Amino acid sequence: MDALPIARLQFATTTSFHFLFVLLTLGLVTLVAVMQTRSAFGGKPELTRMTRFWGKLYVINYALGIVTGIVMEFQFGLTWTGLSAVAGDVFGAPLAIETLVAFFAESTFLGLWIFGWGRLNKWVHLTLIWLVTLTAYASALFIMVANSFLQNPVGTHAENGVLKLDDFGALFTNPALTMSLPHVLSAALMTGGFFVVGVSAYHFIKRTKEIEFFRRSMRIGVLASLAGSTLVIGFGFGQFGPLGEYHGDKLSSPDPLVGASLGFMIQIGFIAFLASILGTLLLFRNWITKVRPLLYVMVLAIPLPFVAAILGWLVREIGRQPWLIRGQLTTADAVAAIPAGQILFSFIAFTLLFLVLAIADWVLMSRVAKRGPDAVEETAAPRTELPVLSGV
Repeated sequence: MDALPIARLQFATTTSFHFLFVLLTLGLVTLVAVMQTRSAFGGKPELTRMTRFWGKLYVINYALGIVTGIVMEFQFGLTWTGLSAVAGDVFGAPLAIETLVAFFAESTFLGLWIFGWGRLNKWVHLTLIWLVTLTAYASALFIMVANSFLQNPVGTHAENGVLKLDDFGALFTNPALTMSLPHVLSAALMTGGFFVVGVSAYHFIKRTKEIEFFRRSMRIGVLASLAGSTLVIGFGFGQFGPLGEYHGDKLSSPDPLVGASLGFMIQIGFIAFLASILGTLLLFRNWITKVRPLLYVMVLAIPLPFVAAILGWLVREIGRQPWLIRGQLTTADAVAAIPAGQILFSFIAFTLLFLVLAIADWVLMSRVAKRGPDAVEETAAPRTELPVLSGV
């Protein structure tokens, strides 16, 4: 039994699960920050309740997604020891910064935001959610810096088989990064928008009494979907130019999975864009909440951005094989000398763990989403004794 394909499959599974959590986290936190900002500047009372409700769903997804990120970081050191030996001095820097940002700064700000409801000044509390959002974006930046280095190892030179960093700034101007980062952030915004629209549509299907609450939620979700899908298409096609400069033969990879994934991803992107335009037009006189067949489509469309994101990730990662660091280190040379049986065991164990986390995530989120927001009288006054997760 060959350890390499199992190790690759293990890391691909870990990354895919983690990416799904990250997408929704980045998208939802942005929408929650916008809702709270509008509430702080004198918006309707529903905006405060919306911040609490959608913030609760965001926190659930964030909390359960952390585990998949920790496992991914461990796999770099345990399974891909060749990567650490050859490029640890370069690759480790952005990962270390990302860890500091994600697990210390972002988690700290998020904790203060959760337990700050009713305890902190509203402007301080608003600042906290934007700090959470910015640190989440910074985390995405450093992860993409590290990944882009693997795609195109700029700013380094080889010395005795080890890559040495010459220019730290070159990592941030890497052609593999400049279009892919906004492409990912746009995909996250589209994912958050589709999620909010789908959950809101569910409540209209159930003939909710919270009409104003979910009408406003759906409006924000539709506009976020339109902005996200427009940008994701623009930055997606914008990647082809830089890609031709540093990896011109990527899209002509003999692996049929690359071409098929790219084709399906583009089709989903255009479907999402057209659906967002239609949804925006139907916002006029709230027609979007009155066409019941469309409400069912909106619920069914929630997974679409996730599917497109995984397909895009397959194109990016499979297309650079057999290199782990393009032109410098192959995956075969980077994998650790671990018996295949051990890697297979850990692959099965981690996959089961991720499945449990993913199921728990969607079960918890479904419960909260179906229950809807707290009653008006429960949120009218500050609830100093309960954090945002109290309804889980």
